[in-house]
This record gives sequence, structure tokens and C-alpha cells, in this order.
Amino acid sequence: MSFRACVSWSKDLLGYDFGFGHPMSPVRLDLTMRLAQELGMLDNDDVSVVSSQGASDDLLALVHTKEYIAAVHAASERDEPQELRGLGTEDNPNFPGMHDAAARMTASTVDVAMEVWSGKAQHGLNLAGGMHHAMPDGAAGFCIYNDAAVAIRRLQEAGATRVLYVDVDAHHGDGVERVFWDDPNVLTFSIHQSGASLFPGTGFPTDIGGANALGAAVNVALPARTASDGWLRALHAVLPDVVRAFRPEIIVSQHGCDAHPLDTLSDLRVSVDAQRQGAQLIHELAHTYCDGKWVALGGGGYSVVDVVPIMWTHVLGIVTHNEFSAATQTPQRWRAHVREYLDHTPPDVLSDGLGSASFTSWESGYDPASEIDRAIRATRSAVFPHLGVDLTYEI
Repeated sequence: MSFRACVSWSKDLLGYDFGFGHPMSPVRLDLTMRLAQELGMLDNDDVSVVSSQGASDDLLALVHTKEYIAAVHAASERDEPQELRGLGTEDNPNFPGMHDAAARMTASTVDVAMEVWSGKAQHGLNLAGGMHHAMPDGAAGFCIYNDAAVAIRRLQEAGATRVLYVDVDAHHGDGVERVFWDDPNVLTFSIHQSGASLFPGTGFPTDIGGANALGAAVNVALPARTASDGWLRALHAVLPDVVRAFRPEIIVSQHGCDAHPLDTLSDLRVSVDAQRQGAQLIHELAHTYCDGKWVALGGGGYSVVDVVPIMWTHVLGIVTHNEFSAATQTPQRWRAHVREYLDHTPPDVLSDGLGSASFTSWESGYDPASEIDRAIRATRSAVFPHLGVDLTYEI
């Protein structure tokens, strides 16, 4: 089929707003889409932009309990804060219309996933999505409904028998992992700062899935202050082997960009270029093993001007087969908007100024003195035998 990408976007998605001062500001999404539009990235004939209505309660119930959905409805309608099932907390404060905003975000991910699965599009993107911490019965970590998990369940209903979920957010993708913990038909892969030093405190190498799905959860838990080279080494040392072994029919990936050194909510040091290479790897794997079926989502990212719009513009470029170089100038009108409304000096180019990233492949040899190599080896040793990946050559 001819290439086509499906991008979910509507200003209604900016309604997912916890209020002034909250890290999960809709400004980051607004700036990203303004930048993309100024660059003409959504104007190509092979890119379709779709807008979704809210997900029904029945759709949400593919993952979430009816009691929790009812609690979100109630919290959306109350004026007073009330802590219930993770709602009304500092991380997840209640706001009017919260259910509608979170349900629209979820429907957006489901809709692009179904466009891809049906063959109407090869790639799909919802940068408003990626709410990977939401649990079946509660909110967590700025996430109300788990759009990725709902979309995967909907894909399964539509006939998908092997779905790969890849999470490159600095924080462990615990909610998605929880939903599919004992499902051998969904493999969840997460590369993140170790739960020993960062929320949500989970995602260790020995967390490899339930009794019926051993090897279906893959966790690369990196030490704090891991930089671009170590992050890329770890990603390439694990993910390609996992994909080759699992042979997914479709990939759903979460591209939280809070692993960047300017982000205050993690201790990783991964540049825009390294994260761009990570997205390129996922894209290549989708074309190699899934006939290009790939759904990309947003996620974390709290450096809302200097990192998120730049990084997500690169993800959008990869999804639409319309990549821009790091030297590309940001449009003057976009820069003027940032200065006027945010009183902030915007990036002049699609880069963070940290340059290009490189890494040494795992095949070069294991270094027992390297904390990163020990983390990589722990993951490979824990999960690869369950996937049928040969480890006999590793000493």
C-alpha cells in the first residue's frame, strides 16, 4: 500500500489540564503542534489529521473498573477536592471536565491505532497520549485513563495476537505492564531510570511477567545520570533481540522525553539526538517486523519549551516520513509566539545544542565495572531465556 500516516490532533486535547503550576502543562502540546504546523508537517497529502470524540465508558472498561470510571465522573463534577482512587491528589488534582478530557485523549489513541490496524494508515501518532501510569482501579503519576492499554485491548478485540509496547519515558511504564502482566500475547518493554531512585519505584530486571507470560515484561532499569551513549547502548543491546524473538504484528510506543538533562523530574541525561535515534530504531523495527504497523504516543516531558516541542517534532517527522535535521531553523512566528506568551527565549533550531550522540554496541564486549553494562546484563539474563534468545556466547 502507499504510505500514509494518521495524526490525532484537535485543540480540544488541550483540555487535559491540571491547572497552573502543574508539571503536566498542555502548553507543551500546544507548542509542539504550533511548531509542526509552522513547519508544514501536517500539510502533506500522505498525512491525515483526525479528531476524536470521547471514549465511551464501555471502551474505558476494557481496562478500567466500572467503580473507578464512576469515580472519575464524580470527581469531574465536584467543586471540592476529594482524594479517591488516586484522584484529588497533588499529582492528579481534580478539575472540571476531567473525565471528558481524559476520555477524549484515550479515544484519540484508540482511533489512530485502529486506522493503523485496519490498513488505512501505516503509522499513527497521538502526542497527547501515553498516560502509562494509570491503573485499572486508580489514577497515578498525572495519568487518569491508560490510553495505551485501552488501545492495545481494542487491537486484541480486532484480531491482533502479538502486540509489542515500547516505553522510553524516564519513568517505568508500570500501568501498561500491570494490565498485561499475565498476558503472553502482549510484550511490554520499558527502558527507564531504576525504580530504586525514581517514581514509581518499579520496573526491575527480574520483573518479567506473570506465571502465564514469563518473558512478556522486559525492564531495563538504568542508574541515575545515565547519559546518551549509555542509554543508546542499553536500548540497542536489548530491544532488537526482543523484537526478533517476539515477532509482533504491531508496535505501540510511548515517547516521553523526560530523560533529558533539562528535565527536573528525572536524573537521566539523554539528549534530544539520542532520543531521536531511539524513535528511529523503533520505526525501523516496525518496518522490518510489522509491515510498518506502528502507533507512537507522547508521554512525560516537563521542559515544555526547550525540549518537548523539539523532541516531539522529530517524532512527528519520523512517523510521517518527513524528518528535519537538527540544524533546521525554528520558524520566526513560532519563536515570536514563545517570547510573547511565555516570556522565554525559544530554541533557534531543532536541537538542544548537545550535538549528535553515539554509542558502543553490546557486541564490543561486556564491562563488569560499568554500572550500565551490569544493568543491561541483568535484563538480558533475566528475560532472554524465556524468549528463546541464546545467551551461551556471553561469559
